[in-house]
Amino acid sequence: MNKAVLIFVIFICLFYGIDAVAQVIPEKPVNNEDIEQKVENIAENTDAELDYTEIVEVLNFYKENPINLNKTNAEELKKLLLLNDIQINNLINYLANNGQMQSIYELQFVNGFDYPLIFKILPYVVVEKTEKQLSYKIKDIFKYGRSNLIARYQITPEEQKGYSEITDSALSANPNQRYLGNAAKIYTKYAFNYRDVLKFGFVADKDAGEEFFAGSQKNGFDFYSAYFSLKNIGIIKSLVIGDYQAQFGQGLTLWTGLGFGKSGNAIDVKKYAQGIKPYSSANESGFLRGVGTTVGLKNIELSVFYSYKSSDANIGETDTLSQENLYITSIQETGLHRTPNELADKNAMKESVFGSNISYNKNNLKIGFTAYRMLLNTELIKDIKPYNQFEFMGKENTNYGFNYQYLVYPFSFFGEMAASQNGGLAFVGGLQSNLENRLSFSMIYRNYQKDYQNLKSVAFGENSQNANESGLFMGIDFGLSSRIKLSAYCDFFSFPWLKYRTDAPSSGNEYLLKLSYEPSRKMEFYLQYRQKNKMQNSSDNSLINYIDRTDRKNLRFNVSYSPNQHISLKNRVELIRYQIGNTYNHKGFLIYQDVSYQFTNKPLRISARYALFDTDTYEERLYAYESDVLYAFSIPAYYYKGSRFYLMLKYDVSRNIDLWLRYATTYYNNKNIIGSGLDEIQGNSKSEIKVQIMIKF
Repeated sequence: MNKAVLIFVIFICLFYGIDAVAQVIPEKPVNNEDIEQKVENIAENTDAELDYTEIVEVLNFYKENPINLNKTNAEELKKLLLLNDIQINNLINYLANNGQMQSIYELQFVNGFDYPLIFKILPYVVVEKTEKQLSYKIKDIFKYGRSNLIARYQITPEEQKGYSEITDSALSANPNQRYLGNAAKIYTKYAFNYRDVLKFGFVADKDAGEEFFAGSQKNGFDFYSAYFSLKNIGIIKSLVIGDYQAQFGQGLTLWTGLGFGKSGNAIDVKKYAQGIKPYSSANESGFLRGVGTTVGLKNIELSVFYSYKSSDANIGETDTLSQENLYITSIQETGLHRTPNELADKNAMKESVFGSNISYNKNNLKIGFTAYRMLLNTELIKDIKPYNQFEFMGKENTNYGFNYQYLVYPFSFFGEMAASQNGGLAFVGGLQSNLENRLSFSMIYRNYQKDYQNLKSVAFGENSQNANESGLFMGIDFGLSSRIKLSAYCDFFSFPWLKYRTDAPSSGNEYLLKLSYEPSRKMEFYLQYRQKNKMQNSSDNSLINYIDRTDRKNLRFNVSYSPNQHISLKNRVELIRYQIGNTYNHKGFLIYQDVSYQFTNKPLRISARYALFDTDTYEERLYAYESDVLYAFSIPAYYYKGSRFYLMLKYDVSRNIDLWLRYATTYYNNKNIIGSGLDEIQGNSKSEIKVQIMIKF
């Protein structure tokens, strides 16, 4: 661990070598470090290329349309995902007791708002005395409403096997040897927004390898999504027609879309449900299609929703006469339709979902009850293994649950209890507390029975499904000073039944320790150590099947520096050691330098990264969030030995037109073939080119 010692010494030198500055609030560029770490954690637990639009779309909206703190409410502040219940309650009480704020500087007098938090929310809030009354006249809506149109083209210039030449006879013998479409990925998005009251838009997406205005896709794009939304008009709190999401409670009964888990923000474990909201992502799963609405009267809100849509599934058997699917073996979520085999699984299942949520909200108490029913037109019959025998199979399922949250200063209690049609039970409950201005604490306990069955559950947990798990998480944030913060969490979990690649009941734990230091508004350091222990089947070829304990340790040093408003620098060094039992002990590292420069006399911003990485195997892969074009996301896995570079240009052609150009390439020192199957590249480098234009009007 000599590298770790060296990093620690550097950190100590910087810690004591930089003088603190006066506590005033200057302008600060947007810093979404917490969001980036959450996205990195999601990427670590899935190999799918996800669209994280829903995570940043709200922040981007409030960046252009800041929240007026003198006219806001708790529900609006929760959408930022940057404040917890107690901080929001303290801010609302401050406004009630002291009247409207005269300046944004007053935030420093609100309990729970330290300087790092204030600077984090500054890009998304303002303090204004008055606000124009909203008008619902058609001419005003289209006069003051804002539209965005985005078009993106993306391609990998290196030839992949799926696009290489092949003889007609070979392709006829096996049509799945090549992709049907070209290598381009094309994305289009349109959105109209009138002050967050009226919204409508659409998304169209073609993945690389899919046909476009030809063959199976004569209508153009492979995936289309559209929505129309109204909000806060009379008793109608929300109305969405088209594609939407339904999120209630803590995600244990019903939650469509992405859900955050653990991150470097140790106390950020509570979910903030948005109820019925429009869906504008390119992910081809994780949403509902139909109509959903929420109406409110005094302290009661009622949400009802209905959805009917087609989903991809692996077909188990087909009736030779009627061509009807007799059953499916699994539900697909990749959204890829590049070969005849993948096209055969497209829309193989029809899904109906309908249900409701009723909630009561008064003072500091909110309780709710959610119930929904899911019907499939084709029976789901899995290949039964010892580990999956309690998972959902069949054509129908009903889920219902009760959620609560109660604030009694300085504690915020929350939780949800749920059940599935087969009698399986699940519970998650926790609390958050700002014990004093610099000390915050969180705890969450979950107990999901092995037979709890829910295909639309995204509650806090270690497993990919909310079943067969119990655990206790505890986190703490402690401000050692106005510039220094210590964050830590521990999570103890167990799995009472078998899991995939774990043929016995098992347990594990995870620890994180993070020390952050901001010597000035221009510079921020943090040193983070994380360790996770779990169990999995041994790879030894022995007559007796037994499990080994895995041990993953990460040490990260991160520094961000903005010497002025034009340039931003960021550097990270991360080390990893991964052990399995007594036979596997490998390590690796990642180091990168980011540079971002905004020209003074030109509407041009340049962002770049150069990274070096070296890991023994894929198991030691490391993830790092990269700057990308708006509503596109790059969180590559760094593994084996090599380097990665990207360069992105953002040019404001005019006030209403933005243009992005991004080039990224990964070079491997010890590989002559990259990827496998139809994605295979003969060579040691893989690149990516993106071009995007956004027109605002």
